[in-house]
Amino acid sequence: MADPENGIQRALANYLKLRYFKNWVDLRLKSIEIRKDLTNEWNDQGVKSNDEFAILTDDITMAWAGLRTKDYKKHKDLKKENLRDNMTNLELVLNMLGETSTTEISKAKNPKTFPENRQECDN
Repeated sequence: MADPENGIQRALANYLKLRYFKNWVDLRLKSIEIRKDLTNEWNDQGVKSNDEFAILTDDITMAWAGLRTKDYKKHKDLKKENLRDNMTNLELVLNMLGETSTTEISKAKNPKTFPENRQECDN
């Protein structure tokens, strides 16, 4: 915990041990950073509960994939596995674009409540 870079290096090593390709791992680690930026922004803008985070995430996934997160997991035949760990490079990039765009829109529009954040996700 004292050195976050150590955690990143452990994550990198773990993904590589699981035989993921290095370029995919690089994208996945970047996607984690982008997701953290988004959740920090939402937290600053009044989104607090796990349910609210899930709803907003569904909205973003629907925008780029045409599926709710639950349906996307079914489409990929995943049970308890992490959806993002089972995305292709293209899927990771599209997801990162959706989350980065949402972060930037939130910073520009400055919504203060969950409904305002949701309205921004739907725009």
